[in-house]
Amino acid sequence: MRKDKKQVIGDEIGDAQIKLFLDFEPVDATSPSLHKLIKAYRGLRIDDFGRFLTFFKEAGYDLDGKDEHGNDFVTLIRDQRNADEYIELIEKAKG
Repeated sequence: MRKDKKQVIGDEIGDAQIKLFLDFEPVDATSPSLHKLIKAYRGLRIDDFGRFLTFFKEAGYDLDGKDEHGNDFVTLIRDQRNADEYIELIEKAKG
């Protein structure tokens, strides 16, 4: 690749595609809010996840949702490689 060309990985996705992550529902005792956050975390790039959080909050979902063991989103991802960026977005969204 030439030095003056920026590498683009994947196509940019629109708001409608991002909002689809609000449709996922859990099959266990995990709160719907936490389940949606985890699905979005696994399926979206960091910038898109930030956009997702706006829609998530507008829809009235809880950023502090927990699983059946009492773990919230931050606790579940804390030890993962890129977690810091996502945790920062969550903290900003909480205000």
